[in-house]
Amino acid sequence: MHPTFTLLIQIIMLAIMLIGLFGLVVPVFPGITVIWVVALLHGLIFSFAPPGAWYFVGITLLTIVGLTVDNILITTMAREGGAHWRSIAAAIAAGFIGSLFLTPIGGIAAALGGLYLSEYALRRNKAEAWRATKGMALGWGWSFVARFGIGLVIIGLWALWAWA
Repeated sequence: MHPTFTLLIQIIMLAIMLIGLFGLVVPVFPGITVIWVVALLHGLIFSFAPPGAWYFVGITLLTIVGLTVDNILITTMAREGGAHWRSIAAAIAAGFIGSLFLTPIGGIAAALGGLYLSEYALRRNKAEAWRATKGMALGWGWSFVARFGIGLVIIGLWALWAWA
């Protein structure tokens, strides 16, 4: 393959990865998956020959972490805020339904509202319901930071693979 064409393909791949990375701002956008798919395409086009295979293994493992870290952080911080598992389940259901009928931001609002209402129904205490809801919201914030950082590392590994 001509070096100029190779460079053009790699620049396009980097651009798509950056779209995936900055798309993480939208909660339901599968940015980490987009980045991984581009890395997979890179391997299929340019080869998985060592050390490429090792880079791809690292990218895949980080992708798995990136896909699960949000659930772990959101749930953990909601629990630290005092949320019951039943309320977390209600929040997940409300968020899913809200995301189907509203924008992704509406889905977040529905999830937070569902958590608050469920916690208030359980405790009859606005302050405790708000503390649990605030915990979940902070979990969302930290999960974005974690996924963004993981996305940067994945792109860095791909760049080493592509240009080293």
